[in-house]
Amino acid sequence: MGAVPASSAISPSIAHYENFPVASWLCPPALRQPIAAIYRFARTADDMADEGHFLATERMAALSHYREALDAAALDGQTSARWPQVFGPLATAIREFRLPVRHLHSLLDAFEQDVRYTNESHLYPDRNALLDYCSRSANPVGRLLLHLYEVDDEQARAESDAICTGLQLANFWQDLSVDIPRGRYYLPVRSCVRYGLQVREVPETYQQDEAKQLIHELTGWALQTLEEGENLPSRIPGRAGWELRLVWQGGRRITERVRSLGPRAWRVRPTIGALDALHILLRGAVM
Repeated sequence: MGAVPASSAISPSIAHYENFPVASWLCPPALRQPIAAIYRFARTADDMADEGHFLATERMAALSHYREALDAAALDGQTSARWPQVFGPLATAIREFRLPVRHLHSLLDAFEQDVRYTNESHLYPDRNALLDYCSRSANPVGRLLLHLYEVDDEQARAESDAICTGLQLANFWQDLSVDIPRGRYYLPVRSCVRYGLQVREVPETYQQDEAKQLIHELTGWALQTLEEGENLPSRIPGRAGWELRLVWQGGRRITERVRSLGPRAWRVRPTIGALDALHILLRGAVM
């Protein structure tokens, strides 16, 4: 099997990052280009780590080349011949907005961790281990957005981390039915053991009560984490603040949907529908 081809790693849409703001109509026009560049960078790397049928060694090699392309774009604005759609706009964003490149490297660290852990069927022993992963897989996105919004104080960073981690946790529990069959395990071992459940297995019929309790615990954790960042949207000026309100409410809503599924969360992936969108808009208006 050959190296991961560039075309297979590039999606025409960056909407896969569904729990994060992606240059929507609410986004300030001046920031649409850099935000779109950040998400295309992350989306492409995510595809390398997860999509297609490639060996772990091939995925790691592709991510290594991708990191080299990031360094070249950051150092002197070079555009990768392999990923021009990614590094052309990203080099411009780095130059014009002085993006902190370390956060982009952190995202790559997380994608590489995903490849290793999936290849080794690695489990997260407890919440702290999962939070450590979130500090690289999700929080850097919020830090980059804060930089673009020119909001960079300690409280804002803490609240941004809480929102991004909460959204990442929500996505983990939303995707149980997708991730577990693919060998991607995010349920903390300690939490599963508490209820007599196995991380790698779908609960049996006789374990429905225990599965419901586990989902209640984990969704409660996600909701509590989101609430720690609840005040940040009101501190982000203009349309960007409104967009963040809707993102925050979207994360809350999908977490509630997962909770309502209970044991079915291992078999059904909940999504946001039209009524949910109306609910999110109404909630966002009164934040």
